[in-house]
Amino acid sequence: MNNLRPAESEASLLLIDGKLVPGSGGVFATHNPATEAVLGYAANATAADMDGAITAARRAFDESDWSRDHGFRARCIRQLRDALVAHTDELREITIAEVGAPAMLTGGPQLEGPIADLGFAADLAETYSWETDLGVAEPMGIRTRRTLRREAVGVVGAITPWNFPHQINLAKLGPALAAGNTVVLKPAPDTPWCAALVGKVIAEETDIPPGVVNIVTSDDHRLGAQLAEDPRVDLVSFTGSTPTGKAVMVAAAASLKKVFLELGGKSAFIVLDDADVASACSVAAFSVCVHAGQGCALSTRLLVPRSRYDEALEATARTLRSIRAGDPSKPGTVCGPVISKKQRDRVERYVGLARAEGGTIVCGGGRPAGLEQGHFFEPTLITDVSNSSTVAQEEIFGPVLVLLPYEDDADAIAIANDSPYGLSGSVWGSDPQRVKKVVDGVRTGTLSVNGGVWYSADVPFGGYKQSGIGREMGVAGFEEYLETKLIASAG
Repeated sequence: MNNLRPAESEASLLLIDGKLVPGSGGVFATHNPATEAVLGYAANATAADMDGAITAARRAFDESDWSRDHGFRARCIRQLRDALVAHTDELREITIAEVGAPAMLTGGPQLEGPIADLGFAADLAETYSWETDLGVAEPMGIRTRRTLRREAVGVVGAITPWNFPHQINLAKLGPALAAGNTVVLKPAPDTPWCAALVGKVIAEETDIPPGVVNIVTSDDHRLGAQLAEDPRVDLVSFTGSTPTGKAVMVAAAASLKKVFLELGGKSAFIVLDDADVASACSVAAFSVCVHAGQGCALSTRLLVPRSRYDEALEATARTLRSIRAGDPSKPGTVCGPVISKKQRDRVERYVGLARAEGGTIVCGGGRPAGLEQGHFFEPTLITDVSNSSTVAQEEIFGPVLVLLPYEDDADAIAIANDSPYGLSGSVWGSDPQRVKKVVDGVRTGTLSVNGGVWYSADVPFGGYKQSGIGREMGVAGFEEYLETKLIASAG
């Protein structure tokens, strides 16, 4: 087995038109957020490199039968899955080091889960109903057979973030390829190796044809805009912040290309008064610490009945105080570092805003003692703010939980919906009818009831309002990468 980890003296490479090539902009460093040390270097692409990647993807789509050979695509995707499985140990090392992901998560959504999920995409390539016979009719007196056909969109530009790079990179690559598209992937500059190593596997260990997948790493954010603006790109699939998503949508509008946007969240964790309040609040507190709170779907507003507020506060604070930020390579670590100094400064700024708006920092609120190196932040609980406060309305992306009291079930629903976002959430209660009424009232894309897990390859994920447009994963996510053609044949 080849060692995927680039040596410290060399850089990872771009994948353009089937070849592993250096970036014409030289290299840029990738860092370990737990130590602040330079791990190594990644190829730094320029606009010319991006242009070459788009050209290759366009040619591969227009001049090959990739989009029509469903069986071949399925075989190639399974090759990729199996090759990544064979390199799990190397990929795990990079994921912990470059992302700061706790080792415990690499057995699930940070690595092994997304690799396994490629099998679902491969199966869809073979089993999806690409054509549907709509039968014969006589519109305008002409006997006509109607056939509905689903076809690949064309060239997909995929722009991905740093928080769960394998999950998001593969959740875009798998369905887009299974649907018959070609892809240009622009990963976040914070985690270039995670994407570049997938490119190395594609080039060296699969039969995916040249140009079908292109991976362009760069520290220049303008390359994402270039991908969105280029008229040769037919669809932009973006995951990231809502402000950046809006910019992507504007850039894509010039050529009226399709967009898929999976954006931010400020999800509500609603605890009803007939629930085991202490247990539910402990789950909420634990969840917001996972991967240092760097998850768009995490519930960062904890809504509890005012009549049981003291009990909720005690249980929540107790759990948060018990979780220590620490070394992500250690098996027991839940809360590793945030990705960068910039991100840690952002979290600190929000905590400062909470204080300025009259909030109380019950626990946490700063950098952990004894961790002078690394971008760590303490699990933090904020109280005594309203739902209109900055920290209750804006996405923080750190291990910060806001505790909000409510009066009754209707008030809980109103508070949950009083947000520009609608990505996810949770409801805990013992009366099924009350729970159903709350679930029905909350405007959000996914909801967990009493700890149910919605994340799965066959389940669509996405949000309402400013949390995005479209769905990722599941059949619905696969169909984001398809166009609809109606064929009407006389006779």
